[in-house]
Amino acid sequence: MPRMAEAFSPYALPATKAERYDVLRIEIGSVLDGEANRVARMATVASMLAAAFATYLWTGFYLVDPGRPDELVVGPYQGTLGCLRIRFGQGVCGAAAAAMRTMIVEDVDAFPGHIACDSRSRSEIVVPVLDARGDLIAVLDVDSAERAAFDAADQAGLEAIVRQVFAN
Repeated sequence: MPRMAEAFSPYALPATKAERYDVLRIEIGSVLDGEANRVARMATVASMLAAAFATYLWTGFYLVDPGRPDELVVGPYQGTLGCLRIRFGQGVCGAAAAAMRTMIVEDVDAFPGHIACDSRSRSEIVVPVLDARGDLIAVLDVDSAERAAFDAADQAGLEAIVRQVFAN
């Protein structure tokens, strides 16, 4: 029987980011064991990540719209109202989708064309989400109210989680 999400406790996680991401990756894998539905997987990842990091202001997914393959549409998330649609190349999410690479922005006000869905956002990390074939299906977007909140540990941790959950 799969583990229930209620068993997850963010209070017992390690203090360092790298260790925290490692434990989260295992916990997320355990909770999602046997769950094939992509939306359920995204909702669970967003919820567990948001609960695990106090610096996360907005945590969620923008999905590639099958009807408009050059646009992202808001998917499961935790936080205030998200932007509904983002074209590839626009803002940090659209830039990461177009480039198919993780983007870390230390100061969103300095990012040309930044889309301010929440005026409290000061820094952002966006990770492309690929399926087992290597096709872009979404981006994972995390915003923080702190400048320079994200670094290489966040990139490595988030990339490992999305690879485990969506590329297998």
